[in-house]
Amino acid sequence: MKLSDRFNKGKALVSFEIFPPKQTVTLESIFKTTEGLQTLNPDFTSITYGAGGSASDRTIETADKIKNTYGVEALAHLTCINSHKDDIDLMLNQLQAHNIENILAMRGDYPINKNNNKGKENTYQYAKDLIAHIKSNHDFCIAAAAYPEGHPECPDLNTDLLHLKEKVNSGTDFLITQMFFDNTILYDFLDRIKQVNITIPVSAGIMPLLNSKQVGRIKGLCGASIPKPLQNIIQKYENSPLDFEKAGIEYACSQITDLIANQVDGIHLYTMNKLEQSKSIIQQTNLR
Repeated sequence: MKLSDRFNKGKALVSFEIFPPKQTVTLESIFKTTEGLQTLNPDFTSITYGAGGSASDRTIETADKIKNTYGVEALAHLTCINSHKDDIDLMLNQLQAHNIENILAMRGDYPINKNNNKGKENTYQYAKDLIAHIKSNHDFCIAAAAYPEGHPECPDLNTDLLHLKEKVNSGTDFLITQMFFDNTILYDFLDRIKQVNITIPVSAGIMPLLNSKQVGRIKGLCGASIPKPLQNIIQKYENSPLDFEKAGIEYACSQITDLIANQVDGIHLYTMNKLEQSKSIIQQTNLR
């Protein structure tokens, strides 16, 4: 089932994001987590895709398990950077063969220790190009990433908004936001996209802070700002891991409760493959 048909039903969609393990680790390590998450009856589960297309086979296998064994819609990530058109079409055909109907289309990050390949012939440079190709040649529901605080590589919010509009016009069916820790940032973002006539559903991306090491990684990954209440939690519990995790879960729950009260289209939980913590958040917020 295409996920675009599940929105606008008067209730926020609930979804999870997981990532396949490294090539050196068996996929069985993620299947236990995946099976546990599916008992929470999410509307869909997304599966990440390695930089430059690495571990794409694991994305397909994990998506296949979610859709065809657990009966939950799978949203397979697909990046285009450093990928030839033929490679992209092969991946799309493989996904279709496994009955996967939904894709999160992204530019992706450049592979570590590989040359910046912007001049490569037939390589799609931006997500909008990948989205247009998929819409013209295949039958998928397409999600795209949105950045409430702006893409880290974009000079300003207005330019970022124009780029988002281009992705939407290329054929995006719904958006999933990057993580944010201040709900007013999302509400401001939703107001701004309405001003440029972006009306497709937006699922709010929530990542619980479970340990102090995440803070540096998050800033490096997407530049998400850390509001004062969350800064206080970090400072108070940085040397007490159990208390930090508990407080981080409570903070994520407070975000979700407020978002639901304000009738967002969806809650997309970045699980980091943490089963019990994800279950706790879903149960505490009565999402399931």
